[in-house]
Amino acid sequence: MAPEQNHPNGINAVSKSAEKGEKKAFVTFLGGSGDYVKGVVGLAKGLREVNSAYPLVVAVLPDVPPEHRLLMVKNGCILKDIDWVQAPEMDKSKVGWAHEHFAINYSKLRIFELEEYCKMVYLDGDIQVYGNVDELFDLPNGHLYGVLDCFCEWHHSPQYKIGYCQQCPDRVQWPAELAQAPSSYFNAGMFVFEPSQATYDDLINTIKITPPSSFAEQDLLNLYFRGIFKPIPNIYNLLVPMLWTHPENVELDKVKVVHFCANGSKPWRYTGKDEHMQREDVKMLVQKWWDIYDDDSFSCKKPLAAKVRGKRVQTSRPLN
Repeated sequence: MAPEQNHPNGINAVSKSAEKGEKKAFVTFLGGSGDYVKGVVGLAKGLREVNSAYPLVVAVLPDVPPEHRLLMVKNGCILKDIDWVQAPEMDKSKVGWAHEHFAINYSKLRIFELEEYCKMVYLDGDIQVYGNVDELFDLPNGHLYGVLDCFCEWHHSPQYKIGYCQQCPDRVQWPAELAQAPSSYFNAGMFVFEPSQATYDDLINTIKITPPSSFAEQDLLNLYFRGIFKPIPNIYNLLVPMLWTHPENVELDKVKVVHFCANGSKPWRYTGKDEHMQREDVKMLVQKWWDIYDDDSFSCKKPLAAKVRGKRVQTSRPLN
């Protein structure tokens, strides 16, 4: 997690945005030529299945190949080209990224530049929606909204070492000798925000003066927005590990958004061999993801035009 400190511009940067458009949209982020495009396509289909009134914007890095771009357009996505954001230098002798691919996630900050939208809901590509969440766009302005994360499997963290988790703060008290307990910390796989060039510029400046930490842009966002973050119920970002770490906090029949962030849980890579992956609730959620992904009725009938050059897209089951 990021060091505990207040950022002086965290609140002001959100409110001092220039005049923006009135459009609203969901947004996700994609880089590289790997199979994560399947997650984006599945998410686009899921939003259509629940009859969302808002489109899915995909912030795409330069290394996303033409065939993947065309595939996303075919499925109704609006593509926005973005440039890389260089990750800060990490002293791996002291601390490393929790996962090696986290360094690329600093480029996700580019979504704050999409000022043609007045409000957006960010969703990671390994998320699926199983219920309409359009009400998130009606949350009051001036705050960043997200769902509290779970520390129970963060083996490198001080919270894990003492058994503390903000999902059940009364189970293990934060030791008095460690001073103040950590601030509320959200999972950055889903959050509601207001795009602002001023906020983006300030985030980039914050990177330059803040030592990097294991969870990359998620730590940075929690540090930066700590003064205006407001938690929302976990039905809007159910982390799959919560099914076994905090089952008492999960009402699965009410969950609208599922985040397949546990090892082995990403539906397009699912084998059932990883720990916890033979649970009936996990298998049910994975199957529901595939039911949506395989249903061509959720593909966009009239795809938006895209300035993409490349070979024709193959629409066999592995990529549809």
